[in-house]
Amino acid sequence: MASQERSMPFIKNLASSGMSLPAHSPSLLYRYLPSFLSSRQVSTSLTPIDILKLWKGLFYALWMCDRAIPQQNLCAELADLIFLLPRESVGPWMRGFWATMAREWTGIDVLRMEKFLLLVRRVVGAGFRWMRKDCGNGKGNGKNGEKKKERLSNWDASKVDEVMALLGEWPFNLEEEAEIDQIPGEGKENKVLAQKIPVGMRIHVLDIWVDEAEKVGLLAEDDDEARQIVQRITDQIDALEEATRSPAVRVRSKESLADERLPVNRKVKEGKGEDKDGEGEQEEDGEDGEDWGGFDD
Repeated sequence: MASQERSMPFIKNLASSGMSLPAHSPSLLYRYLPSFLSSRQVSTSLTPIDILKLWKGLFYALWMCDRAIPQQNLCAELADLIFLLPRESVGPWMRGFWATMAREWTGIDVLRMEKFLLLVRRVVGAGFRWMRKDCGNGKGNGKNGEKKKERLSNWDASKVDEVMALLGEWPFNLEEEAEIDQIPGEGKENKVLAQKIPVGMRIHVLDIWVDEAEKVGLLAEDDDEARQIVQRITDQIDALEEATRSPAVRVRSKESLADERLPVNRKVKEGKGEDKDGEGEQEEDGEDGEDWGGFDD
């Protein structure tokens, strides 16, 4: 790990409070971090504690980043880092992200909260895009409708399981705390890091997950695989609604499950419309039909 530590000073620079840093943090990120993480030898040898250190530096890089456009670009780049990682490194990397956000959430002031809400949205969306077999570089928003539709219908089962597990471990966890196992200390036994899951973070994910699912085609009517994935997410939220002790989380869970864009709600709505139309046709037949012969004299 000593060689990796020598390769990571730029992360400390990202979190620096130097006057010139906010304008240069994104360029430092683009220049060094992608090549650092894309190295299989490096990324697969990162321990959970190493990943937490990296995410802490990236968290404060965004903290120090000013102006809307640089903030938006930085959020997108941070979210899309998973597309640079080897397959086996994505899960630990994402766990480090959620652990960092859970740890820092209550310390984010109101003036900075908006950019971190955006970061969570971008990470959730990137995770959904990553589940596709042909995720490419993670953009997946081309203008060719037919190709896009074909691409979005192919989902990688192992990636889906990974993302479902992450949602279940963090924002949709039925417990009040989440854990990161096997954090090796120097000469010490492996430890478990327990982190309380903030209510505000849960609520935000409940607010935005349908939006992000819709963007990547998870709500497509003709995609049975996508429908099953959405059902797995709604099952988690349904369980969260039953288990949570937070009234706010319970209310948001119920509202999330009632979103009209979800396939199950579309089907119910269409069914009600058909029933209503059927009743209307019966009433019309009753008025104009020949079965009724009028009043008896």
